[in-house]
Amino acid sequence: MNAEAPRTLSETWRAAARAAALVAIDPAGLGGASLRAAAGPVRDRWLAWLRHLLPEGTPFRRVPACIDDDRLLGGLDLVATLKAGRPVIGRGILAEADGGIVVLAMAERLPGTVAGRLASVLDGRAVRLEREGLAATLETHIGVVALDEGREEDERPPDALLDRLAFLIDLTGVSHRETGDPGIAPAAIAAARARLPSVAVSDARLEALCGSAAAVAIASLRAPLLALRAARALAALDGRAEVSDEDVSEAFRLVLAPRARALPPAPRDGEDDAEPPPDEADRAGDAPPPDDPPAADETPEDPAPDETEERPLTAEELQNLVLEAAKAILPEDLLAQLRAGVAGLKTARTRGETGARARPGVTGRPAGSRPGEPRRGARLDLVSTLRAAAPWQPLRTRGRDATAGGPRVAVRREDFRVGVRKPTIRRTTIFAVDASGSSALARLAEAKGAVELLLAECYVRRDRVALVAFRNRDAELVLEPTRSLARAKRALAGLAGGGATPLSRGIEAALACADAVRRKGEDPAIVLLTDGKTNIDRSGEPGREAAREDALAAAREARARGIVALVVDISRAGQPLAQEIASTMGARYLALPYADAATLSSAVTAALPAQRG
Repeated sequence: MNAEAPRTLSETWRAAARAAALVAIDPAGLGGASLRAAAGPVRDRWLAWLRHLLPEGTPFRRVPACIDDDRLLGGLDLVATLKAGRPVIGRGILAEADGGIVVLAMAERLPGTVAGRLASVLDGRAVRLEREGLAATLETHIGVVALDEGREEDERPPDALLDRLAFLIDLTGVSHRETGDPGIAPAAIAAARARLPSVAVSDARLEALCGSAAAVAIASLRAPLLALRAARALAALDGRAEVSDEDVSEAFRLVLAPRARALPPAPRDGEDDAEPPPDEADRAGDAPPPDDPPAADETPEDPAPDETEERPLTAEELQNLVLEAAKAILPEDLLAQLRAGVAGLKTARTRGETGARARPGVTGRPAGSRPGEPRRGARLDLVSTLRAAAPWQPLRTRGRDATAGGPRVAVRREDFRVGVRKPTIRRTTIFAVDASGSSALARLAEAKGAVELLLAECYVRRDRVALVAFRNRDAELVLEPTRSLARAKRALAGLAGGGATPLSRGIEAALACADAVRRKGEDPAIVLLTDGKTNIDRSGEPGREAAREDALAAAREARARGIVALVVDISRAGQPLAQEIASTMGARYLALPYADAATLSSAVTAALPAQRG
């Protein structure tokens, strides 16, 4: 690191650098840090500063976002196993990084399954392998740095991981000119590491940390424990054998303040400078005069304590002191953020595995084999592997004594073949049916029959069908995504027609259903059956021009989301608005002025070839 610091370091960078020093002192105890910053010089400088503070030779391993379980946790080392003739366990990155730091790239997209495995390792400080016929426990003490590149408030690493990391650092507003060396030497880190086990903490300060966490509505029990570890590391860094009040305050700022969910409660009026009750004041005024003061050469038996002598703060006083300092740290708009739901309270994870697709070569129908190692869920094709190794056996076994033992078949890494599978992605077709009065009498019966016929075909392909109906002033999800013919028939039988045409609400309801389908890892497609007439806008008010503009806006939203769509014009004569809606959605336009249920079903199936699994 460059020893020359810039003239001014931002307070955010100072706090982040201080947190890096604490991670270097106690990586396993503090769990690590979540670093929210875009890729660039600021993030690289923080990582370089952390690595600079770590003892020489400390493992510092990077984990890509697409890592598989074999590389992360370890597993059967196939090459070593074939060479040794017995199962050999290969160590993963987490076991290889024992005593060091693991850096997670793109942690905001980390699948929940990987986050769960990391949380288990952080809790148990060991990697437990129980798969592929193996059972082993590999001890590892690591700290994790989760690189968060999310731009939206709800794009964060999984909560299961964040709950186990002491520091939630946000460097998005820090420029490179505001960074530098805050003046902590690696020698001080080494001394603090040696001093840390002997650092003590009083019950009052421990109670103050727990009370402060509860006062700002932190529900996790790990947060005050991590704050305690940080306070002990701060005391060790400053050369003290016991945690001080300043350590408690700084631990609150670094660990608890970023997790705050509410502002500290304001003290009651007059709580700090309350006057004694009147009766006590009267009694004090009526008290008899004191005895004559002692002579100058006489010494009182019990001298009064010096008023300037410092006394230790009680737990309640220390907690109030910490919370007063917290008010200057917490953002002023915290309550507004909480009301808007953007202060980290969102629990829906719309990234990572929620938008997952089936991985090629892992799921689906068998489709031959290819050279490669059995990683990331790919399975070894034993027959193809032996077939690839067979032609080379005369060369590989030449000069080998058959009675000397050893493997009869020499298999090398280049012989490995893994099975290839054609991925199968589940499809869901969402029918948005115009059930208004203008189309109900003429085509609603055909639409019901078409949905039933398509559902029967989807059942064979293991696809699903959903039904959205719009009429009057609103749209509703009549049939949730299902493969059940019985449920579909019951829902369709109760679908009534008549009323106005809220086309924009129908498209929006179909989009909402498509989003829910995507979050489950499936591919949605929208089939919009309409007569191309609309007279209700998005707010539910009548007006053809406003309704038309709202319908086109909803169509543009569908196109922006990249959803496959088909617009079926079921009017007796083709309507220009239906064609415009299809063009705006990027959908195929299909005019069916005269058709029965079977014709409509066949036309939809032919128009959506991508829906065949």
